[in-house]
Amino acid sequence: MHTKYCTRCVYPAIAASALTFDEEGVCSGCRVAMQTVDIDWDARFKFLQGLVAEYRSESNYDILIPVSGGKDSYYQTHVAVRELGLKPLLVTYHGNNYFPEGEVNLRRMREVFDCDHLIVSPSEDVLVRMNRLGFKVQGDMNWHNHCGIFTVPIQLAVRYKVPLMLWGEHGFMDLGGMYSYKDFVEFTAKTRLEHSLRGFDWFDFTDAGLEKLGRPELKEGLQPRDLLWAQYPSDDEIDEVGVRGIYLSNFVRWDANEHVRLVMEQYGWESARQPFERTYRLFSNLDDIHENGVHDYLKYIKIGYGRATDHACKDIRAGRMTRDEGIEMVRKYDHVKPRTDLERWLAYVGMTEPEFDEVCDGFRDPRVWRKEQGEWKKANIWD
Repeated sequence: MHTKYCTRCVYPAIAASALTFDEEGVCSGCRVAMQTVDIDWDARFKFLQGLVAEYRSESNYDILIPVSGGKDSYYQTHVAVRELGLKPLLVTYHGNNYFPEGEVNLRRMREVFDCDHLIVSPSEDVLVRMNRLGFKVQGDMNWHNHCGIFTVPIQLAVRYKVPLMLWGEHGFMDLGGMYSYKDFVEFTAKTRLEHSLRGFDWFDFTDAGLEKLGRPELKEGLQPRDLLWAQYPSDDEIDEVGVRGIYLSNFVRWDANEHVRLVMEQYGWESARQPFERTYRLFSNLDDIHENGVHDYLKYIKIGYGRATDHACKDIRAGRMTRDEGIEMVRKYDHVKPRTDLERWLAYVGMTEPEFDEVCDGFRDPRVWRKEQGEWKKANIWD
């Protein structure tokens, strides 16, 4: 079995964000990242200034910013408040499992930016059930997070009549080169459903929805009123307010390492206090204790790579790491089964490790994995 890898970064051809390769074997994610060198970022920022000027209000919020309390959230809000002079409404979907330092960062945003901040926290019991269902239905126990993050801010933009939303970077563009920087891509309901939510929607996790999916044995007793936070506004509601979502990475050069330095120095933002088991970066995904652990291990089980690959690709493209160094990060971290986090998550949802492993194996991509003498094997970038 052979897997093609990018000759510049460490991404495999079979990836969570669909990749293409050119005649030199360089992936579309790397090619799009290279565009940032030739962009006139001063002109882009002036364009952003003109764009937001159309949305300034004397009686309402100028802009809505979806925030998790992470480095990107702080940087987005820094640009909006300090550089653009906007009055934002900060909105958070809280999935119940923040790291302590992530929770501190989140709660301090209201103070350091002097902003109104609305936090939506679904029932813990509902979230536990959604963890189990996301895991069993489509191999993603954090599906509820993807749904909440890309639903709650739009709900509140409609409710508070704030038409402009400011997101950070477009994940699929940043990782896989789904779009070009020439596209000025904006947030769409189509991308939300087909990519961020993997084609599932809130109703699929209700008892009636599981019946339709042919999975009645997985019923958790969830009804529509348990998932009000997950229900996307109608087209008419969105059109009435004129809601649109822009990505800041189209207007300022995106460099996560520089952003971390800025928000630490200016706002006292905290990175992770303890190292992760599956990646070397300490400043990503502090809004969910399972994101860098069990959730990322599931990605490795499904398609053969994890967050260390993602982070290494970002750092290679930014010139902060060589490809050989990236390969060593992949070799060190991607295969690791996270003991501490797995035990924590199994206790959270009431599941045993053998049950967990059995479900996991059902999601392995046969293009990546093969079984030899009872053990799962795959091709590696260093083979």
